[in-house]
Amino acid sequence: MTKTICILGRQPALGRAELESLFGADAIHPIADYAVLLDIEPPQVDFTRLGGTMKFCKLLTILETTAWKDIEKFLHDAVPQHAAMLPEGKLKLGLSTYGMNVPVDRINATALATKKAIKASGRSVRVISNTETALSSAQVLYNGLTRELGWELIFIKDGTRTVVAQNIAEQDIDAYAARDQKRPKRDSKVGMLPPKLAQILVNLAIGPIDLQDPACGPGENKGKTVLDPFCGTGVVLQEAALMGYDGYGSDLEERMVEYSRVNMDWLGETFAHPPFTYWVEEGDATSFKWLRGFDFGASEIYLGRPFSAAPNRDQLEETVQTTNLIFKKFLQNIHEQTEPGFRMALAVPAWKTESGFKHLKSLDNLAELGYNRLSFVHASGGDLIYHREGQIVGRELIVLIRK
Repeated sequence: MTKTICILGRQPALGRAELESLFGADAIHPIADYAVLLDIEPPQVDFTRLGGTMKFCKLLTILETTAWKDIEKFLHDAVPQHAAMLPEGKLKLGLSTYGMNVPVDRINATALATKKAIKASGRSVRVISNTETALSSAQVLYNGLTRELGWELIFIKDGTRTVVAQNIAEQDIDAYAARDQKRPKRDSKVGMLPPKLAQILVNLAIGPIDLQDPACGPGENKGKTVLDPFCGTGVVLQEAALMGYDGYGSDLEERMVEYSRVNMDWLGETFAHPPFTYWVEEGDATSFKWLRGFDFGASEIYLGRPFSAAPNRDQLEETVQTTNLIFKKFLQNIHEQTEPGFRMALAVPAWKTESGFKHLKSLDNLAELGYNRLSFVHASGGDLIYHREGQIVGRELIVLIRK
């Protein structure tokens, strides 16, 4: 069986939790902090739905060494033989390393030496030079390194071994940008939920998928509906629709409801996707009755007052209390409308302070509110906070199961 290697994004814990949610803890094996080995063949995984994985690779081999001179010898001996089996045409070659103690200049020198060995076997090849130890998504995509004549070889330090893989798919940064920045309705004042994070939320919400079920294949409609009770401009609904799910959104503001409708209609007209249905209604998530059916929930709740600079103690405490009250009332409201086992993934605010992150108080009382918080084997709860340098308000990802 050909195993899969996932190179994780900027916050690896989010990617590990996402993969564990979809495929189970036993199927994933973290490689240091950079990657995950999946006991699943690449064709069984719909890479386009994974927000936390940057590079999607097939495992080639494992070398019982981390010495770069040994890896250079491996490349010199093995690559020309494999290059001879590729279709005719000019090859493109790139090298990326993770956790390896090797400078960029040495990687580029190795790539040129490998090019020389390939040319000696009669094949034409162009090398994509590194500016960092790993090639960027832009370099991979714009140079066609995942296409038929492209070759990005990945080297990952795993203790005293080196995992060698080939990149077969890269996160489509242009597609993400188009879905985010070209939507007709956007509003930075209500927060800009990144599409990648919305994908992770949906994947955390649905839980394990049955790989033997044909409905789990890429591009298939799953026949399930995701509820987003704080839908805003519709980013979660949008990403759920592209995965094949129907969407049901609600928002307190009439303007946000209209924005979601416009954006979802634009999505249906602009992007190739499986067919989907959506509904968006105006309603306060703390009291609204969702009369249409839904199967799971995924949402970024109200994040509270935005801060461009560190708030004083009173400002922060007031924001935390207000947000916590809304969160608590929402949990009580949806609890009355769902059955035991109902699962939802939420992004809730966590405020960066000098002493660490300040969390919602209700997170300590979830059992009393009728929920169990799901824990992950390969990611600790404290690491599941989406946060960028300089931001005051982060997004803490939690998965709740109704008791």
